Amino acid sequence: MGFIAFLILGLIAGAIAKLLIPGKQPGGILLTLLLGVIGAMLGGWIAGFFGLDVYTSFFSLGAWIAAIVGAIIVLLIYGLIAGRGRGSRRA
Repeated sequence: MGFIAFLILGLIAGAIAKLLIPGKQPGGILLTLLLGVIGAMLGGWIAGFFGLDVYTSFFSLGAWIAAIVGAIIVLLIYGLIAGRGRGSRRA
């Protein structure tokens, strides 16, 4: 799969992951798309760890599943990190 196709896959996977995660997540659309690309890379790495070559084609179901699962993981981790600074602060 080419670099541009991989970026598009990550962008779409990030948007789908954000729709699948319940509740409101911190960050806007640009951050979500960036985290989606990072998640697609993570999903491919995890799949490769298990011996699966999922990024052979843009239309491969395995590529989409790996990218979306990776994006969900990255968005959840980011939500935990970014959520720490939220809340009411009382003196």
